[in-house]
Amino acid sequence: MAQRYVRVQAADGHIYYGLLQLGQEVRALDAPPWLEGQPTDLELPPGSYRVLAPCAPSKIVAVGKNYAAHAAEMGTPVPEEPLLFLKPPSAVIPADMQIYYPPQSQRVDYEGELALVIGDRCVNCTPEQAQGKIWGYTIANDVTARDLQRKDGQWTRAKGFDTFCPLGPWVVREISPAARLQTFLNDETKPVQSALINQMVFSPEVLVAYISQVMTLMPGDVVLTGTPEGVGPMQVGDRVRVEIEGIGYLNNTIVARKTDLDT
Repeated sequence: MAQRYVRVQAADGHIYYGLLQLGQEVRALDAPPWLEGQPTDLELPPGSYRVLAPCAPSKIVAVGKNYAAHAAEMGTPVPEEPLLFLKPPSAVIPADMQIYYPPQSQRVDYEGELALVIGDRCVNCTPEQAQGKIWGYTIANDVTARDLQRKDGQWTRAKGFDTFCPLGPWVVREISPAARLQTFLNDETKPVQSALINQMVFSPEVLVAYISQVMTLMPGDVVLTGTPEGVGPMQVGDRVRVEIEGIGYLNNTIVARKTDLDT
């Protein structure tokens, strides 16, 4: 099994990056792994920590319509260049945390995606250089208020609500180009999304290189590589699971958002 790099919060409130062991113990690192963090003597036993999103990015750069079949189902052509947008870091939540269904929207969709974690400062890179800047891989759900996306004509509000970027549960260093991405709703055994990640229009290294021509990517930043066809709505009470071979699965439940999240 590939090493699984996690980010957790201990009972005393301290946050650690670490290596998840087979018995669910976490061997703490002295720094984020992409900053050459090394194992320490501290081991957190099962039940003594809470799993967080596996990184705390300064930004999440996402890519639209990066699978031809998804572009077709949206009624649009495949972009000639990567179509970029941003999701705010405040949208990030970990596996098993609730996604809030905002009262402003009447349709909130799942979008299962492969996420890249950047390991080194990346600016004006070639695709060959960019490959070396991708430290690892995790799973994301690019949750989208579809009606607001269409209404606004740009995507900031539709993609940017709090809890609209589930991420995790951990990072792995390598993944097969032929790994399958699947999304499941509730207890259904048939996936609502299923595609190989090598069906992307623009490969991960091409995406990272393209983004680096626009903005500097920093260690711990996240790139969402696009979703395959099969996007669809979620309802309050639904459970959504995104699986990627070689990584694992990302589970979240949909709940109604209160008018005031602090109450």
